[in-house]
Amino acid sequence: MTENDPLAARRRRLIFRANHRGTFETDILIGGFVEANVAAMTEAELTDMEAILEMPDPELTDWLFGRLPLPEEKATPMLRRMVDASRAKGAGKTE
Repeated sequence: MTENDPLAARRRRLIFRANHRGTFETDILIGGFVEANVAAMTEAELTDMEAILEMPDPELTDWLFGRLPLPEEKATPMLRRMVDASRAKGAGKTE
């Protein structure tokens, strides 16, 4: 992510929003995913991630932690990636 990147401001906003969800667990899980992947996201993927971050935390965390199945109507490629990543060993932020 460089300053010459026309999407840099959107990427920075996504990182901030992903790390300030409201609960420690979601900050780590969602923030870690966004930090690890945002630099390679296309404009369409950034738009998809922005929509995901508008979803209510209870629903989103239930899907990410596998407590509820991901509804087909919500299952965008980006959200599927997040679900897969959150269920992988070592998901979240690394220090």
